[in-house]
Amino acid sequence: MTGAFLAGLVAGYGVAVPVGAIAILILGLSARTSFRVGASAALGVAAADGLYAAVAALGGTAVAGGLAPIEGPLRWIAATVLLALAGHTAWRALRPAAPAAASLARGGLDTPARAFTGILALTLLNPATVVYFAALVLGRGGAGDAGTGAALLFVLGAFLASASWQLLIAGGGTLIGRALTGSRGRRITALLSSAIIAALAVATLWRH
Repeated sequence: MTGAFLAGLVAGYGVAVPVGAIAILILGLSARTSFRVGASAALGVAAADGLYAAVAALGGTAVAGGLAPIEGPLRWIAATVLLALAGHTAWRALRPAAPAAASLARGGLDTPARAFTGILALTLLNPATVVYFAALVLGRGGAGDAGTGAALLFVLGAFLASASWQLLIAGGGTLIGRALTGSRGRRITALLSSAIIAALAVATLWRH
């Protein structure tokens, strides 16, 4: 049973550590808003990773095979959402500054609830995650074959690993935000974040 939990930890860090568009987005959210918002976004990623780990551990190859035919459309949807987020981030950076309270009250991902649900939905659009977990489950003989308890421990390990790493990113973003308290610094980081997210959206379409 301990082996299943450790395998989940390794799997969770394996999918979470590579820095991609979601990590950049969490970093930017924390820098421009607060750790609370960034942490909510981080937990959205962890929830998606945990859900996909559960689906893979309990469904295995059947789920991965079922997603294969629609991987292309999902990739286009994910890229479109990323480009929309990049555009929204750039627009907010370039528009005239608004009072802090009004700024936080407006749309986007500037509240904990919106950050959690938005990032959760975006992460769930990535079919590569469930394929990744399914491959790991198959490689170790199938978590489902070892019993439901082992599968749940695998999922718990994956969730905790993803959550710890994403929260670390959110914390780093908060430190950056405190260091760059001026409006110019925040505008530069927002535009940089927007450019990187847009580039990663394009890269998503080129990935085979």
